[in-house]
Amino acid sequence: MKIYHEFFRDASRPIVLAIGFFDGMHRGHQAIAKAALSMRRPGWRSGVLTFANHPASFLRPGMEPPMLATPEERIARFAAAGFEECFFLPFDEAMSTLSAQAFLERLVDGLGTRGVAVGATFRFGHKREGDVARMRAFFESRRVTFSAVENVEEEGERISSTRIRALVADGSMELADALLGNSYELRGRVELGFGRGHDLGFPTANLSVPAKLLPKDGVYAATARHDGRDHAALVSIGTNPQFDGTKRTIEVWLRDFHETIYGHELAVRDLRYVREQRVFASLDELIAQMQTDLEAVAYPTYG
Repeated sequence: MKIYHEFFRDASRPIVLAIGFFDGMHRGHQAIAKAALSMRRPGWRSGVLTFANHPASFLRPGMEPPMLATPEERIARFAAAGFEECFFLPFDEAMSTLSAQAFLERLVDGLGTRGVAVGATFRFGHKREGDVARMRAFFESRRVTFSAVENVEEEGERISSTRIRALVADGSMELADALLGNSYELRGRVELGFGRGHDLGFPTANLSVPAKLLPKDGVYAATARHDGRDHAALVSIGTNPQFDGTKRTIEVWLRDFHETIYGHELAVRDLRYVREQRVFASLDELIAQMQTDLEAVAYPTYG
């Protein structure tokens, strides 16, 4: 996928665009992508126009929401959806002051856009002055195909990145995964830790914390992927209160796995909450609880 960091391209070859921030690329976003991709004609390109940083990070620094996906994960999702080009633009002073009219004209005249899909509540331009009605009228005048995709709902409530963030923060990962349409994933490099897991008989891989929203502190059953293979796993997220920790860490125990993988990439998905982190009266009590935790990833029985 070709990536642009400027709001320009060779406009001689027509392109259809999905436009939005698309944090998490959830089922609602996927519906927008599908609508955009359906507009393609032979010889046309398909693309997504989004921002590298959340607009709030520029407009209200420190007030931006935690992300559901890293920039690399977002770009990978766009490519997996079938887009051939990505406008990964900085939301800065120039973008924040761009008028709605100038934004629309640049789409058509500067990018060669011949089809656009957005969400039904999409706003754009300086101080969010533009809406889908204005977009539709402009595109009709320029013979550009346009679709304002209605909200996708689950359990009678709109699927949104805000809703999914709340679920992840609460540890409600099963519903979060259902709204995403795929499993929420934590991916990073394995780092050196304190070695406490090994001393307790449960050696863990300490995962570098990714720049995205972490589920609430606790122990989770999960699937860990290393070197192309999946392993049943337990994941501990939190500050290790048993040892008076202050830094949030991600520790992953892999079933039937005995390799040393410092520096390797590890990804965990299918996270399912098992219990909270807490302080135990003794290390023996902690070890007994960890033995109980293993039942969450125990071997299935057949009868």
